[in-house]
Amino acid sequence: MVGQSLRRKLTAILSADVQGYSRLMGEDEVGTIRTLTAYKEVMAGFIQHNRGRVVGTSGDSVLAEFASVVDAVQCAVEIQKELRTRNGDLPESRRMEFRMGINLGDVVEEGEDILGDGVNIASRVESLAEAGGICISGIVYDQVKNKLALGYEYLGEQAVKNIAEPVRVYRVRMEPEATKEEKVSRSKEKGKRPLALVALAAFGVVAVMVVLWQFLLRPASPPVEKADPKKMAFPLPDKPSIAVLPFVNMSEDPKQAYFGDGLSEDIITALSKVGNLFVIARESSFSYKGKPVKLKQVAEELGVRYVLEGSIRQAGGKARITAQLIDAIQGHHLWAERYDRELKDIFVVQDQITKEIITALQVQLKEGEEARTQARGTESLEAYLKFLEGRTFSYRNTKEDNARAQELVKQAMALDPNYAAAYAELSREIMLDVWLGAGKSPQESLMKAVELARKALELDKSMASAYGLLGQYFTMLRQHEKGIAEAQKAVDLDPSSSRAHFALAFSLNFAGRYEEAIPHFEKAIRLNPFGPPNFWHHLAIAYQQTEQYDKAIAALKRTLRVEPRDVLAYVILTSTYMRAGREEEGRATAAEILKIDPNFSAERMAATTPWKDPAKNERTLALLRKAGLK
Repeated sequence: MVGQSLRRKLTAILSADVQGYSRLMGEDEVGTIRTLTAYKEVMAGFIQHNRGRVVGTSGDSVLAEFASVVDAVQCAVEIQKELRTRNGDLPESRRMEFRMGINLGDVVEEGEDILGDGVNIASRVESLAEAGGICISGIVYDQVKNKLALGYEYLGEQAVKNIAEPVRVYRVRMEPEATKEEKVSRSKEKGKRPLALVALAAFGVVAVMVVLWQFLLRPASPPVEKADPKKMAFPLPDKPSIAVLPFVNMSEDPKQAYFGDGLSEDIITALSKVGNLFVIARESSFSYKGKPVKLKQVAEELGVRYVLEGSIRQAGGKARITAQLIDAIQGHHLWAERYDRELKDIFVVQDQITKEIITALQVQLKEGEEARTQARGTESLEAYLKFLEGRTFSYRNTKEDNARAQELVKQAMALDPNYAAAYAELSREIMLDVWLGAGKSPQESLMKAVELARKALELDKSMASAYGLLGQYFTMLRQHEKGIAEAQKAVDLDPSSSRAHFALAFSLNFAGRYEEAIPHFEKAIRLNPFGPPNFWHHLAIAYQQTEQYDKAIAALKRTLRVEPRDVLAYVILTSTYMRAGREEEGRATAAEILKIDPNFSAERMAATTPWKDPAKNERTLALLRKAGLK
């Protein structure tokens, strides 16, 4: 049984530990632990950013794995440069320097751990590194020597405990310079040559390397594995398509992650207002948060050509933000930039990144789009931070977190009473209370949500999200034509917003205009492939009403694979089976509903479904009762 739980794989291993850790602990145990904790968090952020996974962090060591040796070496260099900067702020006696070793080898995977010779060699190679330095095994050198703008010094073959053959080891020079491999391997031959010829040859090698660095290597970014258009989960759109990944939090405080999330989400919102762009929605982009995925995978799974990734580190009222735009199909960087700014200038950086993306993709803006992409909700940084933190809590979808979200957003509104986005966000959170079974009566919550969405539009008539909310609210109040009109405004203002298209489809569907609703449901899902299950629920209803029963069943089974206890999916599936004359399957599905919720009431659910035609509710209720539900 034990053997069956183990799995072998080839992986790149990064091993690191602190030089002189015992001395540091002996001199100042508390200070050393504090610094070590902060540095490990920094390292974890870089590892995640470079598509790696932290395997272990016991004591003063860090062990990580990567699918790519290029990513592993690039990550190690970035970490050492960042730690060198941080150490510059510390007294020399308190500086904490890591040694790092990287190997590519076969390992045994046991749960979250990796074991075996591949790890042992990485650890041995690490022990040969200088404080603040990096050593790599020969197999890693063979893979990266022509792919990164770095220098390498050959240290010879090193004996490794319990490994039969010696291991070639190279020291990584973090600035490009002539490699010393040939100097060592051909030392005897060189000894036979005239000294002047050897010196001339060495000078020539250095000169060539310097020229190559200056004119070819320095501007280059690490290569990106190309995405294959034939492997895309969806056909590429006929316009530039982009996914904005969540910015990695490089700050010492992991609780500051909401700031990078907010930056990413605001860039997504700005880009979605550009009609000539196709922008993946937040939920789908953020599904990769904290996961060691390759950009190739992101592009193929979301069906996009371009991916934006970045990081943010804030401290002492300042922020360092990096961003890079990658063409995943061509496998190269279109644009990259680092911004060192005061935290209060975050809005300016957002606008600059948005503008750089639009420029790099050669997108022609339509009238009014430039102003909308730069729309800013508040001049108060404190209000903005409260808003971002509150929005993050609301995405957790629990009663307690949503209550905390509302508290924080109200604080943002108190700091800036004219903050339109805060009113729209609070409106959404109050309606979320209804779905979560919290708060006051559903009718009272709905009316309050309408009031807040209207207030948001009084303050900012270009706020597409508020129009989309009103579209759904008016539909729920059975004011169907009004709902359609409001939701259409959301799509007009935010043509790449999945939620705007969903709001319009939702309103059209319950007004009985199913054929018009379906394309908007499908567009909402294309923009948000990993979006909320209600996208699929309502698309299935539209398919059901147009007698496309097989499509409806497929959509619902898709949601049930993701969430096997999705009662609403089972309810719609039950009524679909009954409509299609597949009554035995309908009764079996109804039985599943009662297993999950023995107190389920078909009558209560039918009464809350906002069909324009009341006969629709009666028909659905009759089918559910026939299947065995009350």
